[in-house]
Amino acid sequence: MRTYLVLLSLGAAATCPVVSAAGKEKERRPNVVILFADDMGYADIGANGCKDFATPHIDSLAKKGVRFTDGYVTAPQCAPSRCGLLTGRYQQRFGFESNAERYDIGLPLTETTLASRLKQAGYATGMVGKWHLGRKDTEIPNSRGFDEFFGFLGGSNPYLPKAQGFVPNILRNREPVRETEYLTDAFGREAMAYVERHKHQPFFLYLAFNAPHGPAEATDKYLNRFPNLKPEMRRNYAAKVSAMDDAIGGVLAKLREHRLEEKTLIFFISDNGGPLGAPWNGSSNFPLRGQKGDTLEGGLRVPFLAQWKGTLPSGKVERRPVISLDVVPTVAAAVGMAPAAEWKLDGVNLLPYLSGKNRGLPHETLYWRFNFPFAQSNMHKWAVRQRDWKLVKEALREEPSGAFTGESAKRLYDLKRDPSEATDLLSAQPEKAKSLEALWQKWNAEMPPIMWQELNAQIRQERRADPNRPRRPRRRNPPPNALTVWG
Repeated sequence: MRTYLVLLSLGAAATCPVVSAAGKEKERRPNVVILFADDMGYADIGANGCKDFATPHIDSLAKKGVRFTDGYVTAPQCAPSRCGLLTGRYQQRFGFESNAERYDIGLPLTETTLASRLKQAGYATGMVGKWHLGRKDTEIPNSRGFDEFFGFLGGSNPYLPKAQGFVPNILRNREPVRETEYLTDAFGREAMAYVERHKHQPFFLYLAFNAPHGPAEATDKYLNRFPNLKPEMRRNYAAKVSAMDDAIGGVLAKLREHRLEEKTLIFFISDNGGPLGAPWNGSSNFPLRGQKGDTLEGGLRVPFLAQWKGTLPSGKVERRPVISLDVVPTVAAAVGMAPAAEWKLDGVNLLPYLSGKNRGLPHETLYWRFNFPFAQSNMHKWAVRQRDWKLVKEALREEPSGAFTGESAKRLYDLKRDPSEATDLLSAQPEKAKSLEALWQKWNAEMPPIMWQELNAQIRQERRADPNRPRRPRRRNPPPNALTVWG
């Protein structure tokens, strides 16, 4: 095994001693576990104020670790958010703006995933759950740094066995498997088995649930925990979250069983905010305004927790803004890797901020751009947050349906006093709005054109040349905000 230089930083210095078979103590680099929820509302864990159902295992991460009140993701939609998490780079830098199944596009091969970096450092790397970053053989998890994969490749999947007697679309590495267990339970089972197999070596586990994303499928085991919860959509949602919480509890118990809790850095994050009003999702983003698909807080600010027992503070509430981009540099510091300049990361190492060594802001400014659907410029949205000020270009919705009106507006908010983004201060603070927009325009100018624009033009040209070419079937009766909730 190669010898690794250990950074003299909090992350590297906190590597954990273990006793070898010969009885000699040696340094073991920490394991890394990322727990990624799908379409989960900001308010839907107990640590963030959920009252109508319990999430005890998720909440334990906040009790034993850090809860970020202002934890963000890079996009209000599934696939681009995953790009930001796994690369540590704004996905706009490599053109991955939105869900891309229509064009059969995956995470560009020019980008390096956290799994690849940890594999190169000698880690075992495993993924369980939803991928959503490409279906070609060169794009699937086993080609992007993961030694082991169990899950599905698309943006959504049934939870329950279908007419054929098993849950469709499930792979073990590259081979289809006949999974008959409720899918969230199966993901928990596989994740626990992965920890068991690799308990004697440093490992990375990326457990990317599809819960509580649609469809609205839950078993009686979980539904019966909430017999009186109304409406039914909320009850079904609570059941799916409860199943995920149980699966997380199983993984945490397995770490404790093998005395790995102090040797494991854990993150829990949702990929975006809850899609309010979707027919299969009863989420709540309270007190935040907006939802999945929005650059308002409800689309971007998510449950965000970190635990590394004995290294990170216990029960800390961190109010400085952080973003999923920070996971890669934080993990790199924790395991003793020094990010090279060519990594071109946009995130920062959070360890010195959480230890109290650095009392400044991890980020002075954060940026978002969500040009989706790219062919409808009136739907495009962006936002910039500098300290407590946030400027948003919103695509306006009708109330209470949530349907887009086809109009947009710029609005300015003071998030310290108004986290619900209820009071627009644009007219009262025009110079602040102007300075924020200048920051965003400068950032936006660094980004390449959207990958999908050229593809869309190419597809339209092909259709004009061949009117008999098969077209992608349209969904029937989509919900009013279908443009933001599918996938």
